[in-house]
Parts: sequence; C-alpha cells; structure tokens
Amino acid sequence: MVYMTKTPIGSPVEANGPRDLTFKIDTVDDLQASTPLTPQPTFPPGALLVVPVPDAARRVSRITLEDRVTWDKKIDFLLSVIGFSVDLSNVWRFPYLCYKNGGGAFLVPYMIFFILGGVPLFYLELALGQYNRKGAVTCWGRLVPLFKGVGLAVVLVSFFVDLFYNQILSWALYFFFASFTSVLPWATCGNLWNTENCIGAYDEITDVEDLTSRFHCGVSPISSNISSASEVSPCLRTKLGINLNNTNLTSADLVTACASLELNITTESCKSSAEEYFYRSVLELHKSTGLDDLGEILWPNTLCLLAIYIICYFSLWKGVLSSGKVVWFTAIFPYIGLLALLVRGVTLPGSYDGIVYYLSPDFSKLATSQVWVDAATQVFFSLGPGFGVLLAFASYNKFNNNVYYDAMLTSCINLLTSFLSGLVIFSVLGYMAWKVNKKVADVAQEGPGLVFVVYPEALATMPGSTFWSIFFFLMLLTIGLDSSFAGSEAVITGVSDEVPLFEKHREIFVACLFTFYFFAAGLATCTQGGFYIVQLLDSYAAGYSLMLAVFLECIAVSWIYGISRICQDIHEMLGFTPGIFWRICWKWVSPAAVLFIIIYGIVNYAPLEVNKYVYPGWANGIGWLIAASSMSCMPLMAIYKFIRTSGTIRQRFKKLITPYRDTQAEKRAKAAGIIVTSSDDHVHVHNNGKS
Repeated sequence: MVYMTKTPIGSPVEANGPRDLTFKIDTVDDLQASTPLTPQPTFPPGALLVVPVPDAARRVSRITLEDRVTWDKKIDFLLSVIGFSVDLSNVWRFPYLCYKNGGGAFLVPYMIFFILGGVPLFYLELALGQYNRKGAVTCWGRLVPLFKGVGLAVVLVSFFVDLFYNQILSWALYFFFASFTSVLPWATCGNLWNTENCIGAYDEITDVEDLTSRFHCGVSPISSNISSASEVSPCLRTKLGINLNNTNLTSADLVTACASLELNITTESCKSSAEEYFYRSVLELHKSTGLDDLGEILWPNTLCLLAIYIICYFSLWKGVLSSGKVVWFTAIFPYIGLLALLVRGVTLPGSYDGIVYYLSPDFSKLATSQVWVDAATQVFFSLGPGFGVLLAFASYNKFNNNVYYDAMLTSCINLLTSFLSGLVIFSVLGYMAWKVNKKVADVAQEGPGLVFVVYPEALATMPGSTFWSIFFFLMLLTIGLDSSFAGSEAVITGVSDEVPLFEKHREIFVACLFTFYFFAAGLATCTQGGFYIVQLLDSYAAGYSLMLAVFLECIAVSWIYGISRICQDIHEMLGFTPGIFWRICWKWVSPAAVLFIIIYGIVNYAPLEVNKYVYPGWANGIGWLIAASSMSCMPLMAIYKFIRTSGTIRQRFKKLITPYRDTQAEKRAKAAGIIVTSSDDHVHVHNNGKS
C-alpha cells in the first residue's frame, strides 16, 4: 500500500521532532518489505537512495516515502491509549452495571463481548491507523473511498462528546478545590444552599428532645398516629440509623418522638448534605425548571471549565510530542489513586459486605436480554473503537511497531481497571450502607450521582476526610483528562490530515477549536440548567451514531476492503498474519454484536428522563438532530463522492469501493518522477527531477 509524502521531493524536511520516513515496497508476488530511512535534509533532483531489502523482495512495482511525526517513546503511545480507554465510565458505570446485572454473573456476558467483539475491533483500529498513518477521515477515504463519510462521522461524534465531557471534568475540578477545607462543605447542613430537609453527615442526635427540635424532614401539618416502631417512616429510620448507633434510645422513645412531632415524613423529601451541595450549590439546578429555563451563568463553574480547556490546550498544542509527556502523570496517577483508595476502603467497617454484594453471582439475571445489552454496550464504549482516537494515536507509531502486542496489553489493562474500580467503589459503598443502616443497593448509583454525591458523602465521614477527598478528585480529574486529550486529538488529527494547513499552524488551530468549544457549548453547560444539556448530549451524541459508524466500519473493512488485504497489511508491518480467530471476529462476530446493540436500542427507545425531569418532545428532537448530524455524514459523503467520480454508474461504484492503494500508487509515483530499479540485494530509488 502506497502513499506519497506531503513533502515534495527536492524540498527540505522540517525537523519537528522525531519523524518516521517509511519505505514500503509492494512486490508483484505481494511480498513486501519495509525499512525506515534515515531522514535526509533534502531530496535534490538526481538523488539516489540505496536501501537493503530481503532477498525475497524482487520485481518492485511500487514505492513510497512518507514523512510523519512519531511518538518520542513507545511508552508515550501505550500510556495515551490506556488513558483514553480507561475513562470515567470505568469508575461510575461498570461497577453499577455489575451489581445491577447479577454481580459476578455479569462478568460472563462482559467477557464474551470483550473477547469476541471489543478486543478484535480495538486491534483492528490500531492496525489500520498504524498502517495508513492518517486520522479517521483520510484513513477511511483511502480504505474504501465510498465510506469516507464514516471518518467524518466519527470525528463529529468525538467533537460532540468533547462539548460535554469537559464540563464533567470541570465539576471534578470544582470539588477538588472545594476539598481544601478542614470541614468539607458537603458534610454539613445549615449552609445557604441547604433546605430544612437536609441530612448532614456530621449530625449527632443524642436524645429525644434533640430529635424533635432538629429533625425537619418533609413536614406537613397532619396528625400521625404511630403505635409501633415499624410505623416509623423510612426517612426517619435512615436519619436515626446515621446518628443513633451509639445511643441508648429505645424504640418506644422513637415512637413517642415521632408521635409528638405530628408530622408526615417521607423518604423522597429527605436529601443528604452531599446531594444538596452538588445539585443546589455546584449546579444550582433548583433554579432551573428545564431546558427552556437555563437561568444564569455560574461563574465558578465557568472558570473551572476554562481551566480545563487551558490544561488541554497546553497538553495538545505540540501534538504527540507534548501530550506524550503529560500522560506520564495523567495515566499513571489514577492507578496510584485506585490502589490507595482500595487499601483505605477495605479497612472500613462494612466494606466486606459491599464487595460481596458487588461480586456475588446471580446467574438467573443472564436470562434477560438487558444484561447482555448492558455488557456489550459497556465493552464498546469502554474500549472506544469508533471514536477515531485509536486511528489517530496509532497513526503516529513507527511502521513496524508491534501493534498486536499493544492492543492485547492495553485492552487487558482496561479490563483489570474496570474490575479494580468496582472493588474501590463497592468497598466504600459497603461502608456507607453500614453507616446509614441501609442496604448496599439503596446507596448505589451510576453516573454523576455516584462520584459527586454518594462517594463524597462517604469520604466526608472518614478520618482524614480532607486528604482523601483531595486525593479522590485529583484521581477522577486525571482519569477524565486522558480521555479528553484523546477525543480532541481525534478531531485535530482527522481535520489536519485533510487540511495540511491546520497541521502547519497547529497551535492556532487547537486554540481556535477550544475557543469554539468554550463559547459554542461550554457557556451553556455552565448555566443553572446546564446539567440538562450535558445529559442530553451524553444520551444522543455518541449513542446510535457511534454504533452505526462501528457497524459500517466492520462491513467496509471486512467485506469491501477485504480480510485478505487486512492480513497483508498486518503481515507487512509485523511479519506475521492474523489467525483464523481474528478473521472470524472481524467478518462475522463483531458486526453481529454491534448490530445487536443497535436493534435493541431502537426497539427499546424511550424519551430521555433525568432526575424525574422528563425532557419535552422538542428536546428529544434536538437530541435526534445531533445524532443525525453525524450519521448523515455517511450517506451525504457517499453521494458527493459518487457525483464527483467520472464514468458510468458501474465504473463509479467500482472505483469507489476500490482501495486507494490499488488505484493511486503507481499514478502518484509517476507524477512525482520516481524511477525504481532493483538489483539482487538493493532497491534503487531515483528522482528524475519532476517534483
């Protein structure tokens, strides 16, 4: 497969970091050799490059020189891929899905989809990116020109995800700064943002008088005729479970206290201090009635979001040369944090019950289709094929890098991290359940509620709560930053490879991109109703459109580009051919798994609802427009390419499903004036002066 360098022969090669000039030879009998050339300052007319090749490479028909920046060290690439695939979903979604879907039994469908669907696509994208050395848009244009729109779609999906993902990171940064106090602000009631229904983590009630004077949860002036302890409201039992573990109050005392209050206490009206802090102080969600009433801009949140974009800019403005250094901290620190939090968690009372609840298998759950859908969805969204990130990262590898080893290593690390995160989360949830005298199921949540409400509430009750809170939110921040870097790099690389001017002025392009992010959607998500925008984008931006893109990727690569070509490409890079397992997965199993997710999602679609707020029809319509904007890239680009291609309908179609390497290589070599001759042990590349 052949691509001509963007640097014209006869022009100087800029010294912009390590570069990999890949020398690729396609022989008549499909035997190929690849040898890195030492970068030359110029390729003047008449220059002769003599490169040793294996004896098997004879009768050379095509050759190319390609100039591209590469990772400074291989570990930079590995850490970047690990940082991307290990994201917030590993922390707040996998543990919840595991306990909800049968505990340890959930690992059965998860491992099946992981081995047969996730890892094969993960490996495939890394291999395609490394071989083609281009971002998503250009790579797809070269694999199957008719499917170039798939590349545009995945870049647009990454663009939409970036719009809301950085807002979530800004919440983590907000909590990080708020943790630098002796008493954590979400640990107590009595603050300006609290209501009379607040339950504080530090509240202590020592007698009946304290109970009657300080407990104001869900008051309504109706008489309560309580005759036994069992009639004490669930909310009050929760309150007493938190604060009366070491008191001598009897059930009769509690019944008397409740009766004297003449109150109707409801569970729904009780809110923990941590919950009120997140929703009423950080988000001020109570001041917005929905998407049609976003309210005012929250300037503390805006400053935190601006700080996130500044961090992202200075991590990405020099490309992989700068981001490859930052990930040494952002990819490694989360594991230090997870291990430290696990050690702390298992030493807490009740942690064992939480871990048992997390892992205890309930195999009867496997009979429900939802369990299998949850497993498949989590695998694909965790590993991240289809976002264009793996293509972008791998495109900066050296041509002969062992991408197979990289794929196996990083995907296994992703799996182990998900499992480790579950132990960390549920050890603390077990402690929390013990603390409030509730079941683990009653305190477990998924999504933002887990990491911004439940976990902070547990941290507030620990000895050394300030330290552990700072530690936790710094870990959360670094986990998320890696994924943010990756999504942005997918957009930057995808666009820059199509428009080389942007790569030449990368610093300006990245600054313009992040500025657009900030003003186009960032300010809207920083309003009092911004939480609703984040949830809308989260639900529609990368759901159906991403799965459709991955499905078309499977079809285009396996059935049109062809399994044989893929195997030849990998053999050219690595010296061995993928086995029958990978071929079957790429051609049959992976597309079937993705199609299963798509069909199930469509059949079971329901309008969006978050925190009892039901999104209006027009809001769901906007969500579908967001999804359609990326999905429409696929047919629109196909139509555009079909119109722009010359020939009859049959000829056009044939051209558009013929890989770039089979139609353009010799044409470009001749246009560049390259003459290739071979002797017994060398290939001679001669430029005749046509640049």
